[in-house]
Amino acid sequence: MPDNGFLRGMVLVRLISAAIELTGALLMWRGGRLDLAVRINGLLGIVGPLVLTTTMALGLAGLAASRMPWPKLVWIGAGVLLILWGTGR
Repeated sequence: MPDNGFLRGMVLVRLISAAIELTGALLMWRGGRLDLAVRINGLLGIVGPLVLTTTMALGLAGLAASRMPWPKLVWIGAGVLLILWGTGR
């Protein structure tokens, strides 16, 4: 597999996200209070869309660098925006 900085960036963001989620779960467990767990869960709820947006931006940048046709990139970007819009409040 060729060295691809965009792919490594996506993997790194996902690994950081997993570490944040695991830390949040452990803090909930250790805190032992429902109100604290709800607050931690609220903060974790912010992480998900940020990770999705960051990894997709890296992926799209990598695809653009590999000369993927612009119409396909636009469709992929529109799909990401629809996911974010559909899961919003």
